[in-house]
Amino acid sequence: MTDTTTHPYARLTPDVVLNALEGLGLRCDGRLLALASYENRVYQVGLEETERMRFVVAKFYRPRRWSDEAIAEEHAFAAMLAAKEIPVVAPLGLAGATLNHFEGFRFAVYPRAGGRAPELEDPKTLEWLGRFIARIHMVGSTRRFEHRPRLDIERFGVEPRAFLAASGLIPADLVAPWAQVADLALEGVRHAYARAGDVREIRVHGDCHVGNVLWADGPHFVDLDDTCMAPAVQDLWMLVSGDRASMSRQLGHILDGYADFMEFDTRELQLMEALRTLRLLHYSAWLARRWDDPAFPIAFPWFNTPRYWQDRILELREQVAAMQEPAIEPG
Repeated sequence: MTDTTTHPYARLTPDVVLNALEGLGLRCDGRLLALASYENRVYQVGLEETERMRFVVAKFYRPRRWSDEAIAEEHAFAAMLAAKEIPVVAPLGLAGATLNHFEGFRFAVYPRAGGRAPELEDPKTLEWLGRFIARIHMVGSTRRFEHRPRLDIERFGVEPRAFLAASGLIPADLVAPWAQVADLALEGVRHAYARAGDVREIRVHGDCHVGNVLWADGPHFVDLDDTCMAPAVQDLWMLVSGDRASMSRQLGHILDGYADFMEFDTRELQLMEALRTLRLLHYSAWLARRWDDPAFPIAFPWFNTPRYWQDRILELREQVAAMQEPAIEPG
């Protein structure tokens, strides 16, 4: 059970949210809508008619997750992309800063960006996405992050595996089989990285799935909260799905657009299933690490059930097999 009164977000009441924005000179009209976000707390806030915008989105960062320097790098990267007319939603500079503080919380304010999910079965949509991702990577390749993480096997695989094994959240009779298949999966990840060789790491979006791409007369990218140093393919593999033939076809369209602006190192295709495996391990550990947040047991009631871990064992076995197959080639 979690204590809903002691978690830091218990202090983030509607009054705190509105007062934080009022303190930056924004005149709120009292409309407040919590948006679907669990790592941070994100709200759509209505502004008075006299304001330039009718709505803004306020993101209150999870305490103790990122340093101020890491958040500053996220904001600076978004600003660089926006300055190149790449459709990324960047934070607003208010009261002389994009990162502000109020009653122990750090927060940023964004213009509201509407849109629908892109149609990933449409070849033209995929090519369009590929072009803009390549433009993100052109900017991302010009320098390195100093304070944000690298997407590597240790941080996204080995550490999550060790944390979960010791967490007590896996049913006792499933700890051994889960740990065994997790070790096999990490071995497969290492082999995939060895096959790929010394691929280049650049600044990437980091979480480029369909939920972070909004479509309104074209794509715009939101939520750079997980931006990091990683191979370019990290921003591609989450946009393809289905059987191998479908993924090959989708990947081909994305890379057709990508090639208009940047060359793609095809050795990175060896990493697609390895990166998926790391994400699966990291996701389970993310849920476990956040289990003291009252929002998580409500949103993910199935997490600490035997069925969840049985499914994860099967999932990792499938990944072990997938990493033994030849890399998917663009069709």
